[in-house]
Amino acid sequence: MQLNSVSTLKYLATLLFFLLSVNQASAQQIFSNNKYPLTYFRQPLDITPPALAGSFGEIRGNHFHSGIDFRTNQREGYPVYAVADGYVSRLRVQNSGFGQALYINHPNGFTSVYGHLQRFAPKIAAIVKNLEYEKKSFEIDEFPNETLIPVRKGEVIAWSGNRGSSGGPHLHFEIRDTKTEETINPQFFGIDIPDNIPPVIYSLYAYKLNGKVFNENTPKQAIPISGSNGNYKATAPLSLTGEFGFGVVTTDRHNGLSGTNGVYSIQLELDGKMIYTSALERFAFEDSKGINSHIDYPTFLNTKRSIQKSFVEPGNPLKIYSNLVNSGRINFNDGQSHQLKYIITDSKGNSSVLPFTINAGNAPITTTIVPSGTIYQYNKVNEFNTDEIKVIFPLGTLYSDLNFAYKKLPKPIGNSWSAMHQIHNRYTPLHTGFNLWIKADMLPEALRPKALIVNANGSSQGGSFEDGYIKATPKNFGSFYVAVDTIAPRIVPVNISEGKNMAGLSKIFFKISDNLSGIKSFNGYLDGKWILMEFDTKTATLWHSFDERTTPGKHNLELVVADMKDNVKRNSVSFFK
Repeated sequence: MQLNSVSTLKYLATLLFFLLSVNQASAQQIFSNNKYPLTYFRQPLDITPPALAGSFGEIRGNHFHSGIDFRTNQREGYPVYAVADGYVSRLRVQNSGFGQALYINHPNGFTSVYGHLQRFAPKIAAIVKNLEYEKKSFEIDEFPNETLIPVRKGEVIAWSGNRGSSGGPHLHFEIRDTKTEETINPQFFGIDIPDNIPPVIYSLYAYKLNGKVFNENTPKQAIPISGSNGNYKATAPLSLTGEFGFGVVTTDRHNGLSGTNGVYSIQLELDGKMIYTSALERFAFEDSKGINSHIDYPTFLNTKRSIQKSFVEPGNPLKIYSNLVNSGRINFNDGQSHQLKYIITDSKGNSSVLPFTINAGNAPITTTIVPSGTIYQYNKVNEFNTDEIKVIFPLGTLYSDLNFAYKKLPKPIGNSWSAMHQIHNRYTPLHTGFNLWIKADMLPEALRPKALIVNANGSSQGGSFEDGYIKATPKNFGSFYVAVDTIAPRIVPVNISEGKNMAGLSKIFFKISDNLSGIKSFNGYLDGKWILMEFDTKTATLWHSFDERTTPGKHNLELVVADMKDNVKRNSVSFFK
């Protein structure tokens, strides 16, 4: 075929455009300079098409979701496969959390994690059970050496379940950096989830900052928007004067049976220049509570609406931000019209855009006015003391400087051994707990081991007696006082009673609970010998599965349950098998 020079140039230009379009359409690792293996791992389940009940980095209470949650058709018992060759590097059984979980180290430097499992594969289950009997504990967290449990890609290692703090049957799956233990978005590794649906943008907010610290009193206004299917717009320009930050409410979903999930990245442009990017490629677990600084925390507490702020507090430790200009704070003082645009992207590269116009007023840039009161700086250790309390905020506790407030309130009626002490307010999130000492009011010596600190809702914060004070480490601001726990846990037999014939039954069930400090331990003894009792925190159910240890005949079972203040309840029952 003969082509003239003009035709050749047109052909080459068309070809280049096509190649660039294909490359952009197939791009998985957006906003990342890291190269992850795209074909090394297989899917952990054989459910097709795969669908998610939770995405990586999705906003959860006090943390970002650390993996992806595969839907399992609302039932348990699907085979779970090793996604690549490796060895089981961690065996974990918990009352809550992941419940039953496996960690597999792979030769390429990554670790895969499988949580909320119904049961382990037989060879793994036998090792776990032996460890539990060896340690006389249902909960274990063991790190086998690389020769104990090798696995091959595609090998069944467990079955999916609903154990631990699971809200329904599913498989929680993660891929972590073995060396740093950071968790990484599994979709960067070719774990493919069908998705051609762009994120949804529900609402847009402007926050009037004017050099001040963001808190529950920061003025904000909603900017009306309209649109759908990836294209949104503000319904009218907005006039603003002073320093502002912005925030959006946005979610994503995948094809098929996907639920409402989180987005991958949020970008904000000002007059064509990027001034803010957050991208959930990976994060460290110790930083995850920084989600409370990432969102408008006061609004979340009041309405459960997750507004993701596009301005960053100075003490926020998250490493998900880039392209920051003035931490995302914008001064509108030049009398000009400014074009802003949000670009919201999911893990598959589907994007939604929201352009909006701000007409700036004319006003001088005002300096920050330091409020009156006790100012605690976010980058220092801070202390507060009175005759009745001591408070220490370790370095890294605060996200921003704090105009600290304290108030002594009347002594609560009932089980209280101090006044109520209001430590600031619940609308300011903390990254780590703070150290709190409250002086006990004429607490008898016999009750000192039973003393603890509770909040205004009566929830235990733990605590121990120390030089006339009760010391604890609350994780949030609030109101606190000293109480005591002298009441033993409660045991309720479910399917067993004195002299009952248990033939034909595979398990013994109990319900256990505690009134204040919480369950510390539970131990079962069959004919005087320790037996494995399993516990599910969601249902407060405790059970023993009969095995070869229970021979035909008469047996005695003793159950001993202790709380965090060492109050002990015993239940003894004889039965036949």
